[in-house]
Amino acid sequence: MGHEIGLCSKQEASIRMVSSAFSTYTSYLVLNRDINSSLSRVAKQGDVAVNTAYYEENIGKVTTAEEFVNDYRLFSYAMKAYGLEEMTYAKAFMKKVLESDPNDSSSFANSLTDTRYADFAKAYNFSGDAAKAQTSAQTENLVTAYEDSFTQEQTDIKSEISYFQGQIGSVDNVNDIIGNDRLRTYVLESFGLDPTYTSKSYLSKVLTSDLDDPDSVANQASSDAWRKLAAAFNFSADGTVAAGETAQSAEQTSDLRLEYIYNKSTFPSDLLLQANQEYWEKHVAEAGSATEITSDERLLEYAKTAFGLRDTMMPSSVASMMYSRTFAETIGNTELLDYFTFQSDGTVAAGGSAQTAAQTTALAAKYKTVFQENQKDAVANAVSNFETRIADIKSIDDFFKSNADDDDANNDDVTEIWDVALRAHGIDPGEISMTALRKILSSDLDAKDSYVNQLDDERYVALVKAFNFDSKGEADIPLLAQSENVTQDFTADYLSLKTRFLTGTEREKAGETATEEIEYFEKKMQGITTVDELLSDNRLVTFLLESQRIDPKSVTTDELKQMFTSDLDDPKSYVNQLSDKGFAKIVASFNFDSEGNLTSDTVGTVQQRGDVLQTVNNYMRQTLEEEQGESNEGIRLALYFERKASSITSAYDILGDSALLNFFKTAYNMSSYFSSQDLEKQASTVEKFIELDQLSDPDYVQKVIQRFTALYDSQNGATNSAALSILQGSSYSISPDTLLAVAQLSSR
Repeated sequence: MGHEIGLCSKQEASIRMVSSAFSTYTSYLVLNRDINSSLSRVAKQGDVAVNTAYYEENIGKVTTAEEFVNDYRLFSYAMKAYGLEEMTYAKAFMKKVLESDPNDSSSFANSLTDTRYADFAKAYNFSGDAAKAQTSAQTENLVTAYEDSFTQEQTDIKSEISYFQGQIGSVDNVNDIIGNDRLRTYVLESFGLDPTYTSKSYLSKVLTSDLDDPDSVANQASSDAWRKLAAAFNFSADGTVAAGETAQSAEQTSDLRLEYIYNKSTFPSDLLLQANQEYWEKHVAEAGSATEITSDERLLEYAKTAFGLRDTMMPSSVASMMYSRTFAETIGNTELLDYFTFQSDGTVAAGGSAQTAAQTTALAAKYKTVFQENQKDAVANAVSNFETRIADIKSIDDFFKSNADDDDANNDDVTEIWDVALRAHGIDPGEISMTALRKILSSDLDAKDSYVNQLDDERYVALVKAFNFDSKGEADIPLLAQSENVTQDFTADYLSLKTRFLTGTEREKAGETATEEIEYFEKKMQGITTVDELLSDNRLVTFLLESQRIDPKSVTTDELKQMFTSDLDDPKSYVNQLSDKGFAKIVASFNFDSEGNLTSDTVGTVQQRGDVLQTVNNYMRQTLEEEQGESNEGIRLALYFERKASSITSAYDILGDSALLNFFKTAYNMSSYFSSQDLEKQASTVEKFIELDQLSDPDYVQKVIQRFTALYDSQNGATNSAALSILQGSSYSISPDTLLAVAQLSSR
């Protein structure tokens, strides 16, 4: 046969001699005690090396199950690797297996009794990972940043207020403000004016304007904001402060603070609530009529909010509702009459006020209730809208669809999702056009000359990283430390391990605990970007190791770091020299480069790097077992059982695998009648003889293998079987280690 090419080495001849000269168990020990050397020998065989090279070079080019099954060299290699060589001819059947969802318990592959088919389906990903605008971790991070931005906004406002108030007392010339960027910005932004487009000379002229002179710069300005700005300071025409005067009185400084909070606040914060209340109390106390209140935009907004009035309601109508019972009854809302003391003509009575102290207090409570409800809704609705819509976004075009385009008309007043994204990254929507934003989101961060990199602004780089759009503006498969289908494989292994052989309440509790760890693992995997981040999280490391049946206490962080820096393509690298191949599987499952950083270079197509490595390892092991089977089928079955034992979770795993079934029937001397029994009866018999929950214990597995090899040799005429002697408890039996030493000496 083809795989015998290159097996004429002295070492191979010696191994074959040992196999024929000693018992099945001794020969098994010779191979299994140095399994890496045996597998390394197999890997160097001419046809094995050629077939492996072809597989590794071409599996990444396959995109469909149809292509795969029609490439005989690829397909036959994979089928042999998973012990399904005899089914290579059944292309249609195996195509159906490959197209099954391995994570769906009712899928075709999982419905088959033989678990090899499910294992085969898990090794490939023909359905592909899902393209998505954001992963759940990206969405969570963005939403958190969005929510945090509101707290930060208040902090920033307070900081600027504190700075201004600390400096204004020492200002005695207009140039002290003009020449200080923070003071100048504070002054302009207090009145909603843009510092970027205001020259220093113009601001100086406004601040030194004589408001009693209709021809002054402030009075000639197109916006009333400039007149308010000039009125907030006490500079003379030459820019100085008159003797005995200050640049601002305490009241002016306080008023400016209220203006700054109002104009800089972008959402209904606690800070704005307090400022609005102060503003209301001061100016309502000064009002001589209802019209004076409603002619002030800020006071009008306060009243409309407190009483739940429409934004579009005319100021005159609101004023009439404050004093005219006829009008109030006509409009169907007399509530405002109880909160004001205006006369029937809408004016304040001589010596009176627009509100009594009790009315002001009552209205303040009413306003606060409505304001805080709006505050909660403003953020919650924006977040809910973002989370709902982002899940359905397939392209940048979808991203820029307005809430108004949605079927739900209630979304019209909710913050647009791009505004949420921009705010989360500290970007004012007014500073970037939609056209530029499209270019940014479709930029390639790895290309130095890409649009976003040319902006040299880390805010926009972070924005691009928060989404997964390709250069065409389409949602792409996210680059993760572990591809989603690989993560699902690890979580499935973990859940199976933690619940195997448990029943009832015990199984339910174990499942709940395992599910908590799985949710943590899945969530964290979406945010890990370096090996250091991974290894610094002991909970993640424990999960990974336990999913591969590795005791976390058996390996140190330094050893794990050494594994992750190993070259997986070098059979002599640190991780490849370890006897437990689970370590190499873990390393290969991650998309890290040699420096431990996230990279797309390791991402496969239908098969990720870890699965390619597993397939190759399986092929080597399968080839080794086949070779041994040519001279002694017992060795092959012993090696196979040793390999599969830890993955057996029920008697049906044995009954559904012809090789394992053969092993069991031989080990426990089952008659031909056994296989003709009812399946449940067969399963009961398996459970009677084999302690399934002990199959993850290497010592127990070796005892079963000893029994098998003894019976195998006995049934096949090897009456001098050393294993049989061990099994029978002979007084002169030789230990396995002694038998191994003798075998190794004889092979020299």
